[in-house]
Amino acid sequence: MDKNIDITLKVWRQKGPKEKGAFATYQLKGISQGSSFLEMLDVLNEQLINDGKEPVFFDHDCREGICGMCSLYINGHPHGPDTAVTTCQLHMRKFKDGETITIEPWRSAGFPVIRDLTVDRQAYDKIIQAGGFVSINTGGVPDANAIAIPKKEADLAMDAAACIGCGACVAACKNGSAMLFVSAKVSQLALLPQGKVEAAKRAKAMVAKMDELGFGNCTNTQACEKECPKSISVTNIARLNREYLSAKFKD
Repeated sequence: MDKNIDITLKVWRQKGPKEKGAFATYQLKGISQGSSFLEMLDVLNEQLINDGKEPVFFDHDCREGICGMCSLYINGHPHGPDTAVTTCQLHMRKFKDGETITIEPWRSAGFPVIRDLTVDRQAYDKIIQAGGFVSINTGGVPDANAIAIPKKEADLAMDAAACIGCGACVAACKNGSAMLFVSAKVSQLALLPQGKVEAAKRAKAMVAKMDELGFGNCTNTQACEKECPKSISVTNIARLNREYLSAKFKD
């Protein structure tokens, strides 16, 4: 049965991208362990507003683990101590009475802080715009079984497509690499017939944009896979490397 707990929060506060930030400490009492982490932050902000203080800025939208906006670094882990969940799916039962919880924004050159716990994640959008799509005319909608796709490849493509682009892989990586995200977006198309036509162009363009935006290199620590809320496999990185090298050799 869930109970109420008292917690101490150490929250990163920063007024702007060029401002110097620092941790602020807050006390919360009687937080239900059945509430979600974002609901707990709502309680904190309500308390701050009632005290005439400025609320903490943080991102959220769907609160269903789909949009990827609830990107918080909690006690040293992207999205917190639970596995295969986003911050909005994390519940306070993962924390103990009297515990101190440290909350930070993503730390990456590719994701500059906008304010407090909110970062600018437009870099991911720019990588997708560089090639994460199919632009050829594939004609009308065919019958479901008209294009024969082996189940194994279809399953791998769907697994890669589960990536929500939250940025946890970048936050977990000591190099700030976006390779897991880019490889998932390349894989979900490279595995399917519709995506093979532009495969070489896509791999080169997306990797070039990733490098341009200041993300680091992959050194295969696999921290990205461990912290990914959708359990995206690092085998996608191997596929991206093959796609990229194949494209370069063709050049």
